[in-house]
Amino acid sequence: MRTTPQVIFVLLGGTATLAPVGIPAWVWFTVCAVAGVAGFALLATDRAQRTARNRERRRWAALRGWQFEETDHVLPTRWESGAIAYYGTGIARDVVAGSTFTADGRRQVYVLDHETNGKVNSVLVGVRCRRPLPVVIELWLPSVPFQRDQMPDLLGPVGSRYAFVTELAPARKLITPDLVDAAEEIGADVTVVWFEGDWVMAAAPPNSTPARLERLLRDVGELADVVDPFDAEQDAESGGEVYRPSFGRKPAS
Repeated sequence: MRTTPQVIFVLLGGTATLAPVGIPAWVWFTVCAVAGVAGFALLATDRAQRTARNRERRRWAALRGWQFEETDHVLPTRWESGAIAYYGTGIARDVVAGSTFTADGRRQVYVLDHETNGKVNSVLVGVRCRRPLPVVIELWLPSVPFQRDQMPDLLGPVGSRYAFVTELAPARKLITPDLVDAAEEIGADVTVVWFEGDWVMAAAPPNSTPARLERLLRDVGELADVVDPFDAEQDAESGGEVYRPSFGRKPAS
């Protein structure tokens, strides 16, 4: 038996055009069903990963004797530069708050998942200084498309990173060889390190493990020691203040 081939091209006036070809309804149904199953699988996988991270972060906080909070809408408003300026203020998820010892004493720390538009884009690690710095400094990896509106001024290379600052003169005083050496220890998986107010911050990948975050806390703490060295006289005058975590409360200016 000879079959007639299905024509999909029609020549009209010397121009080849596509002739409409009917697609059975069951094909569309199958496509929609597959897309729905794939979407559900991605959602379930993302939820499973978040639940695993939540448990892992919670256990880590308990082992260190630190506080844990699942969600904090106010905490990200403490900062305006670095990853916060790049991604947006967003929401803090799986927040760990406490204090740790550096070479220059005890310092307050935060670790949090930074979520914007329903997606965790980075894990933020922060170590607090005893006094605010007079300038904002952002140290970006050159491989990151960090450009944005109202970008700070480019100061130049600082080790393997590029420095952007709000004021050139005070920034040059802070960027010493010791700071460059400490910044080089941060690691190539950290897209940006920034100094803002009385905080030293770093943005790590979303899948960072507690072991990686422990190392990052030590490295960020070393940076805090460089820009905020121990001053016995000044600390004595301040009464040896110990910072305590304050979930959901923005510090008074």
